[in-house]
Amino acid sequence: MNDDVQVLQLIAKGDKAAFNILYTTYSSKVYATALHYLQNIIDAEEVTQDVFLSIYKNASSFKGNSSISTWVYRITINTALNYIKLKSNKESKAYKSLSNNMPNFEHPGIIEEKKENAKLLYAAINTLVENQKTAFILGYIEDLPRQEIANIMEMSVKAVESLLQRAKANLKIKLEELNPNRRKL
Repeated sequence: MNDDVQVLQLIAKGDKAAFNILYTTYSSKVYATALHYLQNIIDAEEVTQDVFLSIYKNASSFKGNSSISTWVYRITINTALNYIKLKSNKESKAYKSLSNNMPNFEHPGIIEEKKENAKLLYAAINTLVENQKTAFILGYIEDLPRQEIANIMEMSVKAVESLLQRAKANLKIKLEELNPNRRKL
């Protein structure tokens, strides 16, 4: 049995030190993934808290069919997507036009000179269908191996590759729509 599984078993029994170990191991990955989905520091922090609360409450439900990392990514993605849905339901449905769908972009890992380009890229990413968005974020932003993405998304590597190709093609179109004056890629 690996250490992560033992840590989860201890968490299921209420061991706070074990929870701190898991938090220390995965918090930066969870936060980064949430930030890529939400493009807002406060929202990403809230989702990160929700993810670890969910992990704490559901540690006993881990079946061991995947790695702990895969399980944590799944929880993170689902929590982020649910957060986006809840937030968009609370906001006006009238903001659906593509040009008005620019995120309130806050990403500490992007230097100031690149923020406008990143803002356009994330606006385009936000238009992707859910599974393309997830594959793109995990594959090209998080730089996870294709097999890990397949495990997280519970699909074949070939299906992930297909999603990534469609996501790239759709992003190219959306980026040209968002910034028609930019030279062709």
